Amino acid sequence: MLEVKSGFVDYLSQFGEMEKRSMFGGTGFFVSGAMFALIKEDRIYLRGGAELTPKLLDKQCKKYVHVKKSSTAIVNYYDITDLYEGEDKSLGDMVKKSVDTSVAEKEYRDSKLNKRLRDLPNLRLTIERMLKKAGVEDVDTFFSMSPEELFRKVQEAHGYDVDVKLLWMFAGAQNGTHWTLLSEETKQQLLRAI
Repeated sequence: MLEVKSGFVDYLSQFGEMEKRSMFGGTGFFVSGAMFALIKEDRIYLRGGAELTPKLLDKQCKKYVHVKKSSTAIVNYYDITDLYEGEDKSLGDMVKKSVDTSVAEKEYRDSKLNKRLRDLPNLRLTIERMLKKAGVEDVDTFFSMSPEELFRKVQEAHGYDVDVKLLWMFAGAQNGTHWTLLSEETKQQLLRAI
């Protein structure tokens, strides 16, 4: 395994800065925190993706199957050992595509675009629906307004007997904390602002 691993590590160096860490009982290779390749038991696996998966399948690359204690998981990695050892001319393009796809998918997963209002701290489906009825459709709009503005919009849409805790929930969501952790002074400032 050491020979396969060291040769593949050298090969990967042409694709830029990367890090390695233990994954699935083997070694995972990462760029910008996104895993794109795996070496396990003398086999090399490359992460597939929208355009890449059909190319890997055309090259007869088999899917990696991760065996757990009580089950198996088939993940989006394909055995490219034969392509690497046979110095397949298309491998470089496939590795680059895998890196690009993996990084793009990680950036999307980590971005606000992938979050719904109910995914924010303190918010749940009911509050998400209240916000949408008040015209706050997405996370970007939520963060573009102050907690007081959000509270006023919800009051206008749902009546003025809305619980004041909602104001604190909005402030906590924007700070990334639970509303009960807001200081009493912050809560009072928010109350004065509405």
